[in-house]
Amino acid sequence: MTVAGLLDVVLRLGIVVVAFLLLPLLVGQLEHKAMAHMQARLGPMHAGGFHGWAQLLADGVKFVQKEHVVPSAADRSVFSIAPAVALLPYLLVLLVIPVGPGLVAVDLDLGLFFALAVMSLSVLGSIMAGWASGNKYALLGGLRTAAQLMAYELPLVLAAASVAMAAGTLSLTGIVTAWQPWWLLWQAPAAAVFLVAGLAELARPPFDMPVADSEIVLGPYTEYTGIRFALFLLAEYAGIVVVCALGAVLFLGGWRGPFADATLGPLWMLGKVFLLAFVVIWVRVSNPRLRADQLQRLAWQVLVPVTLAQLALTGVVKVVTA
Repeated sequence: MTVAGLLDVVLRLGIVVVAFLLLPLLVGQLEHKAMAHMQARLGPMHAGGFHGWAQLLADGVKFVQKEHVVPSAADRSVFSIAPAVALLPYLLVLLVIPVGPGLVAVDLDLGLFFALAVMSLSVLGSIMAGWASGNKYALLGGLRTAAQLMAYELPLVLAAASVAMAAGTLSLTGIVTAWQPWWLLWQAPAAAVFLVAGLAELARPPFDMPVADSEIVLGPYTEYTGIRFALFLLAEYAGIVVVCALGAVLFLGGWRGPFADATLGPLWMLGKVFLLAFVVIWVRVSNPRLRADQLQRLAWQVLVPVTLAQLALTGVVKVVTA
């Protein structure tokens, strides 16, 4: 590899790492302020001065100062690596998500397959945390996480497969290139299923049974303190960024928009990501938590049949328009 090629790789990786550290903080700040307005309250207003813009940074400093506590009954090694297992997969997924024409760290022909496969590994961090904590509430939360993974991974993959079938490729760049505005209509059911299943995989409200504070304290994360707990929080917001970015690529045309080019394309992509993030926050504020049986019923009796019907529709459309 030439020096220029090496510098290009380092630059791309550096941009991805910066985005990985910055975008979840912006989504977190958006959640603070959007929820505050939706609930008719101020939200954070003091940290950093203007509307509490540095609140999440202040929270990070607070977590760093906290003591690291490992329960005596815990499996120390598994307990310690669980936050990294929950967080790192989202960083790897960002490597293959295109944000503009030619602006992607690694352009894989099987980019969609890679993204879905790696993203599903993040749930293992919560399962490991629940099992290794030696706490009954944490174990119950880990079991609920495993149940949600098995229920919602299938509709998530089927919804993404519908778009891949329509585009005729598993390359995320190829999907954006093939996307047409009229897909907003006939792929709308798949988009809705993808968003719902993504929320369930992230254990976001109304699918937050694994961390239900009113029932099992904080589920898999009950025994975590300090920076380890902060890593789980970062993983949650990084997951929102990744799910919204994939949703934007698959269903909203990614970087494509009026006058989109190498400069405006990334702005279109970011705008769509934060639009979907706002929807995620809106769903949290406006919906109560489901019961475990309601979650399973929604997955197997509603989402899976809808995605199978969507796949059939996509096949018919592809044959008719071929």
